[in-house]
Amino acid sequence: GMPGAAFASCFAASKRGGTVNPTGSPSAPGAHAGARGILCPVLGVVRAQLTGMLTSPISSAGFVVGHAGLYQALAMFAVAYFIIGMTVLSVCAIATNGALDAGGAYYMISRALGPEFGGSIGIMFFLANVCGSALYVLGLVEAVVDSFGQKAGTGVHVLPQSYWYELLYGTVLLALCLLVCLVGASIYAKATFLIFLIVAGVLGTILVSFFATRPIGVPIRLPRFNGSEIENGSFTGFSLATLRDNLGGGYAVDYTTGQMMSFSSVFAVMFNGCTGIMAGSNMSGDLKRPSYSIPRGTISAVLFTYLVYNLLAFLMCATCNRTLLQKDYGFLRDISIFPPLVTVGIYAATLSAAMSNLIGASRILYALARDDLFGRALALAKKTSASGNPVMAVILSWLVVQLVLFSGKLNTIAGVVTTFFLLVYATVNLACLALEWASAPNFRYLPTFRYFTWHTCLLGIAGCCVMMFLISPVSASASLGFLLILLLALHYLSPSSTWGYISQALIFHQVSPYLLMLDVRKDHVKFWRPQMLLMVQNPRGSARLIDFVNDLKKSGLYVLGHVELQDLDTLPSDPLQPQQDSWLSLVDKLNVKAFVSLTLAPSVRHGVRQLLFTSGLGGMRPNTLVLGFYDDEAPQDGLARHPAFTSAREEVPLGFPPLRAPATPKLLSPREYVGIVADALKMLRNVLLARQLESLDKAWELRRAASPPPTIHVWPVNLLRPDSARYADTCSLFLLQMACVLNMARAWRRARLRLFLCVEAGAMPHAQEEKLRQLLKDLRIQAQIQLVPWDAVTPPAGAAEEEEEEEGAVNFPANTTQVSDEYVCAANKLVLEQSPAPAVRFLYLPRPPADTSLYPLYLHQLELLTRGLGPTVLVHGVSAVTSTQL
Repeated sequence: GMPGAAFASCFAASKRGGTVNPTGSPSAPGAHAGARGILCPVLGVVRAQLTGMLTSPISSAGFVVGHAGLYQALAMFAVAYFIIGMTVLSVCAIATNGALDAGGAYYMISRALGPEFGGSIGIMFFLANVCGSALYVLGLVEAVVDSFGQKAGTGVHVLPQSYWYELLYGTVLLALCLLVCLVGASIYAKATFLIFLIVAGVLGTILVSFFATRPIGVPIRLPRFNGSEIENGSFTGFSLATLRDNLGGGYAVDYTTGQMMSFSSVFAVMFNGCTGIMAGSNMSGDLKRPSYSIPRGTISAVLFTYLVYNLLAFLMCATCNRTLLQKDYGFLRDISIFPPLVTVGIYAATLSAAMSNLIGASRILYALARDDLFGRALALAKKTSASGNPVMAVILSWLVVQLVLFSGKLNTIAGVVTTFFLLVYATVNLACLALEWASAPNFRYLPTFRYFTWHTCLLGIAGCCVMMFLISPVSASASLGFLLILLLALHYLSPSSTWGYISQALIFHQVSPYLLMLDVRKDHVKFWRPQMLLMVQNPRGSARLIDFVNDLKKSGLYVLGHVELQDLDTLPSDPLQPQQDSWLSLVDKLNVKAFVSLTLAPSVRHGVRQLLFTSGLGGMRPNTLVLGFYDDEAPQDGLARHPAFTSAREEVPLGFPPLRAPATPKLLSPREYVGIVADALKMLRNVLLARQLESLDKAWELRRAASPPPTIHVWPVNLLRPDSARYADTCSLFLLQMACVLNMARAWRRARLRLFLCVEAGAMPHAQEEKLRQLLKDLRIQAQIQLVPWDAVTPPAGAAEEEEEEEGAVNFPANTTQVSDEYVCAANKLVLEQSPAPAVRFLYLPRPPADTSLYPLYLHQLELLTRGLGPTVLVHGVSAVTSTQL
């Protein structure tokens, strides 16, 4: 509305016929009155609120009533204070929910919504206070020059007038504010108390004047194109006729701007003067008990100013005719029993508002610097005096205000300031709403404050957003864009904080009911997706495997499992807790979407069992176990060569031990390794064994421009049992599905699938090929089929036909007794000869033998089968994963 500076300017304009826009800015939104030595902190908050907020009703009530009439004016006050009241309730709820520190609204928002919202809103709140301080200084300079300048119509003409002279006057006034702020909050509290008394005296004088002043005529000098014109306004004293004339609306042209007023434009002007509700919360760093003082002081001040607004509106409608109200915004001085006091009061309140915005901006800047959200950019603002006053933040804020003074455009600054403040208030409501919706047990307001629900937060957000666009659509849009840029910059550049993130609480609150709704009894093969448990001994040797499995999960669950071979009974504490951060940092650096699950066990096999039984939650449980291959190759440190570390020149996260030396014995035996595979199959988990995945350079394979594109070789036949070569059993279909899922990943879409069909002499290869092609068509899998002669491979001696195993049955045919090493080597050669060399191969993994004594031989033949093949994945599936139905 027209608080402080805007009223002073309009008062002078009404006397000389000037052209000043009555739309001012929020009144005193940065007051820091009330140092820690205040005897009654609640009164300190009330005083800080009222010092600026009382100026608004004094200055803008006549403007509102003159155009809108009493009925509409009372409706405007009710709507405006309803919106403001919702925000006040949010402020009080947050203020009573824990210890507050310096920063006011910034501190509340940052601790509730996290560093991104806190930092971005903090910058906007800082700029709002800076521009607000400049606004009040410019308004006061204009008012003083209009009264005492050489070009003034009336008064004493002693001050030279020009852009540079007015900038000099503003600089001097700003220097006075700087001097007070440098001394500290204690002297400012005393100055505020004095100004509060003056403003209260002005209000008292005005109220008495309505009763004591006799009816008079007030000549009004209005500007015209060819000079000026005199109109007569009337102060009639209490008159029923005057009251009747002022009950209804009478919108007219605003004499200072030449624009036709309407309900929305008058409401916007009035609402600007009601937004100084953060004056109390900004004192949070200077109060002994902010959680006790802020709610009482803020609510008391808002209620008091609401009553003053309504009282003044009634008194003005009953005593002043509409001409006086519409044509002379400074009429209160004309009807006052002591006119100089009104002028002094307005000047004092304006200077106080400038100081309060300056000291508020410095406290916000100091809080931002102390939180290290912007790194070295604000390091200088951290320095304080011996008494704790952030002198460097005050000086930096003063420099920014001084730069704003060079613009000299009061009305442009006013719209930006109001929009910034309303955006801050909307975010305070958002913070409180998020805390309420998160249902965190630690968000509980004091028993003395219970007048708050999530409905009030929503109403506050909606009200602030509507008022932003009603007051200035351009400024509102620009402010939201600026806020979005700051949010993105802080999200990617700011360091992590220890304040807690409300997003985590909200996600938890929303995810919990959905997990309960995820019913495993309603699973269907059409919606199957891989949910991986990758066992990792040491991430240093498994970085590319971790990345590869991330491409295989197809938006499913992905868990990195690790077994620590220790006994908790012999340890003083859990050794896994210190390792958790290292694993989570690894997940972040590798940019994989995975959970981490660590466990203690006496053996690796027992640990894998534990993770298979316990990993996941509800319907999100691993259905596929991924293991690295068991061989004698020396592990390579792929983590140090991973692009996530080589490109960013970052060190490998600490906490992971060095890789095992080749001469060091392994943590598990071949028998135990195969036993893990057998355990997973018993538990109806699919199994993937990955060999030489650390040699897969995905970036080079998939980005090379050479033609043809990289390929994925798929062998959906059990090469260790050629007598049962089938392409439509459960395991083969699962293998096809996994290869297709990999090809669907964004990084692998350029690759092509090649499916190998083994044919024997005398068979009908074209019929088999057509049958397989029809199967791929039904499964909607695009792949090139390549026929491979099977006769080149020596058949195993004494191979006997076995009964076809039932789908879903768990048995262990002793297939390793039926093939020789020579045959396996021949099969390996057959696979290896298929050119060009693929990026990765998928092979059929046969079941382990039922006889556990044959486990070493089973593993030996798997090693022979995959020797020298490069990146290879052995796959065995136990569940149906493909569907041809809609």
